[in-house]
Amino acid sequence: EVQLQASGGGLVQAGGSLRLSCTASGISFSDYAIGWFRQVQGREREGISCISSSDNNTYFEDSVKGRFTASNNNAKDTVHLQMNSLKPEDTAVYYCALLIGWVTCSSSTWQYEFDYWGQGTQVTVSS
Repeated sequence: EVQLQASGGGLVQAGGSLRLSCTASGISFSDYAIGWFRQVQGREREGISCISSSDNNTYFEDSVKGRFTASNNNAKDTVHLQMNSLKPEDTAVYYCALLIGWVTCSSSTWQYEFDYWGQGTQVTVSS
């Protein structure tokens, strides 16, 4: 059974940085993508970043582009989301999710139903 474990959230001041990690276990396939989503209470969940396990192709929504980066540690089945220059509006619960298959990450990726989800990790950015 595939399981995803998200970690690394916390409280940080505006302008600070956090690194989220998403570790997958039970994976028996080689091609997949990890998406990062965030949700503010009372609002819809939004996809913000995607990284492909196959070719490390990445995609970032405009709201985080230039501030967030993603990387793969395939040996550890772990994906990191480095979040720099954090803003109060980045405050949310962050989730990682896995989409099976050869994925070219783009804005269209969010139309697919991700196969597995991790638990959320809270990120709070104070002003």
